[in-house]
Amino acid sequence: MFNKKQFGAKMNEELAAKYARSPQWNGKKFENLVETKMGLNWQNIPELLYKQFFAKKGREPKAPLPVEPFDKAAFLSESTATKFIWYGHAVVLLRMANKTILIDPMLGPNASPIAPFETKRFSENTLSLIDAFPEIDIVLMTHDHYDHLDLVSIEALQGKVQQFIVALGVGRHLEKWGIAPQKITEMDWWDTVNINNLEISFTPTRHFSGRGLRDREHCLWGGWVLKTEDENIYFSGDGGYGQHFKEVGERLGPFDFGFMECGQYNKNWRPIHLFPTESVQAARDAQVARIMPFHWAGFALAQHTWKGPAEDFVKAATAEHIPYITPKIGQLVDLGQLPTNEHWWENME
Repeated sequence: MFNKKQFGAKMNEELAAKYARSPQWNGKKFENLVETKMGLNWQNIPELLYKQFFAKKGREPKAPLPVEPFDKAAFLSESTATKFIWYGHAVVLLRMANKTILIDPMLGPNASPIAPFETKRFSENTLSLIDAFPEIDIVLMTHDHYDHLDLVSIEALQGKVQQFIVALGVGRHLEKWGIAPQKITEMDWWDTVNINNLEISFTPTRHFSGRGLRDREHCLWGGWVLKTEDENIYFSGDGGYGQHFKEVGERLGPFDFGFMECGQYNKNWRPIHLFPTESVQAARDAQVARIMPFHWAGFALAQHTWKGPAEDFVKAATAEHIPYITPKIGQLVDLGQLPTNEHWWENME
């Protein structure tokens, strides 16, 4: 039996009044900038569920994907540029402006904790990484889906995080799980906070939210921009293609580097997830100089092969002549000296 705490906190009248101050709130829920519907009907649900939980050939690696060991000293060592480590799917640990920042820290083993069958992580023992991490200055949360906001990860992080900066609506879940309210800052689209010499902005995406049947769109969704005097970095967040990428670039770009969503897409979900070619186009729209794909190599949440997002992203970036990197899971990357692309997945089954 699943833990009911997984659902987080429900919206109440006080929260509804708070959310109503957002231009994105329509009186009942948050909305995208443009009408966004998934091409699903109830008749297709049984087939989709069968494919998700049982038709797994090629969608999962045959052996667990390795994770490079965490080197705390190397991560914290001085550098003139931002350093980061990607841990598969959407988890990114950054060292920027002398701060340690953790984005969407879903490091747990299961992305479907309320479902009858598990959606297992491709790598093992990732939750234990939290013990090895240094103190976290800032945790950034894009939205409240299970593959991004994870109960067991938040519980493991308690006492290790100074501040949570999150999408509007995520705060109620964190408070329910024991995070002190004074540690939580909620953000609407285009909101910006300044922490010493680091500017953090929350940007629009085309997606949705919810952890149960009755809380859909009761939390906002988005991406992040992290800016100092010397660097400007874009984390696209989850979401389908749209004109908002150009607006992000015009208002907050150009960007030195971008983490671009690329994975867990299918034809029915095209409005809410980027296909690889769209991921590269979105980067061009947002004026991103160098890019890498995320939202893959973590879980099988869609019907494409586990390697497909990286393979097609590389083809699209190459065709568009946009510099890209595809680091290994757990690899320390210094943006001042980018690594050679190894296409590490090619020799794995």
